Amino acid sequence: MDQNEAAAAAALAARFEEHRPRLNAVAYRMLGSLSESEDAVQETWLRLSRSDSGAVENLGGWLTTVVGRMCLDMLRSRQSRREDSLDVSLGASLDTHVPDPVVGRMDAVADPEQEVLLADSVGLALLVVLETLAPAERLAFVLHDMFAVPFDEIAPVVERSAAATRQLASRARRRVQGSAPAPDTDLAKQREVVEAWMAATKAGDFEALLELLDPDVVLRADTGELSSGLSKLVRGAATVAGQAAMFARFAPVSRLVLVNGVPGLVAVPDGEPFSLASFTVVGGRIVEINIIADRERLAGLGIPSFDD
Repeated sequence: MDQNEAAAAAALAARFEEHRPRLNAVAYRMLGSLSESEDAVQETWLRLSRSDSGAVENLGGWLTTVVGRMCLDMLRSRQSRREDSLDVSLGASLDTHVPDPVVGRMDAVADPEQEVLLADSVGLALLVVLETLAPAERLAFVLHDMFAVPFDEIAPVVERSAAATRQLASRARRRVQGSAPAPDTDLAKQREVVEAWMAATKAGDFEALLELLDPDVVLRADTGELSSGLSKLVRGAATVAGQAAMFARFAPVSRLVLVNGVPGLVAVPDGEPFSLASFTVVGGRIVEINIIADRERLAGLGIPSFDD
């Protein structure tokens, strides 16, 4: 590679880095997995580096479309693997899955890349609903509704007409609006609710727990052990309050953290993350709790350490 080629390659890499935060944000909403998002963005860079970039008029739009296509392929592959893992003879269903969260310290200065990743309040409750969409629906909704990509640019990716792509996004939008709760915006009040939950759990105060929970609250627990029966989804205040007793022994070693920008709890017995809980608070009550208790996944989330 001569000097001109090296300079051109460096300039292209610099232009790509300018778009990386947006591409990470698209991939995270599409995949709900931090590691897979990184893979999709890296593959997008490889596609760019091998292409005739000089012929690309709108680099940002081109990159967004390419990373969307990467994510669509990954979602379809993931869906196929999950279908293959079903135990049809027993009528078994897939274990409850909680998407990867973005975790930070409560007192830390906001990381600019995390701010871009979490812009538009992409909480775990929303990501859980996005997981229920068909891959093409998810792509149409994410690219159009979250990143303002025109339908005529999305249509070739999903191999449909612009009108049919609009219908995909419309179906997805109805699902999201009907299923994803809109959390309270006051972080201080959310923190009060989470701290009250931690105190009531530690004390084993069933009545106090009921007061904090919405009657139709949903709790998801993802242990990462497929077909083990340990992962679960339970509904209703009384049932969820009863489940809280399982976590009472971890209350003394739980610490407040930010989970996708809102207060959550990480249990750190012996200084190592054991479980991570996110809370969706609406009207001062908890409407959803998402728990990851898969220690292998937790180790890869960059959860902050605690000295005390």
